[in-house]
Amino acid sequence: MKCPLCGKTDDKVIESRQNQSGTTIRRRRECIGCGYRFTSYEHIEEVPIMVIKRSGRRENFDLKKIEYGVMRALEKRPVTHAAIEDLLHGIEDEAAMMSRSTHEIRSETIGDLVLEKLFSLDKVAYVRFASVYRQFEDVKEFIRVIDDLGPDAEPIHDESRPDGELF
Repeated sequence: MKCPLCGKTDDKVIESRQNQSGTTIRRRRECIGCGYRFTSYEHIEEVPIMVIKRSGRRENFDLKKIEYGVMRALEKRPVTHAAIEDLLHGIEDEAAMMSRSTHEIRSETIGDLVLEKLFSLDKVAYVRFASVYRQFEDVKEFIRVIDDLGPDAEPIHDESRPDGELF
C-alpha cells in the first residue's frame, strides 16, 4: 500500500476489523518510512446496490452522498470523526443487508436509516437532516419535532403517512 504522505510502499498493519455484515475489512496502517497512519478498506466485489429514487429512477448506491448530507447536518456539532465513520458504515451495512436479495433499496429507506442513526448520535443533527429530508415547509413542523424530543424520545413516526415513514 502506498503511503498517502510520503509515497513509500513499505507499511505495517496495526489493526484489522471486519464490518458486521462481513463484506468489508478496515485496516489501520502505519508507514515504516515516515510513521504516518492511514486507513485502507477491502471490499468484496459484488453486484452494486441500486437506489430507487422517488421519481422511479435508479442509480448506484453512493456512500459519499450520504456522507455529504450527514456532514452538513453535523456541521459545528461536537461529534468525533470516529463516530461519524461508525454511523456511515452502520448505514452502509444495513443498506447492504436490506438489499441483499434484490440489490435494490428505496431512497426513502436510506433516508430513514440516516435519521435513525442521527437520532441516536445527535438530536440537533437529527432535526437538521429531517428538515431537509422531510422538506419542512414552516416553523410549526420544526416546533413539533423539537417538542417531541424529550429524554425518552424515539424517532417520530407519523401514522398518517401510508408507508410508515418518520414524521
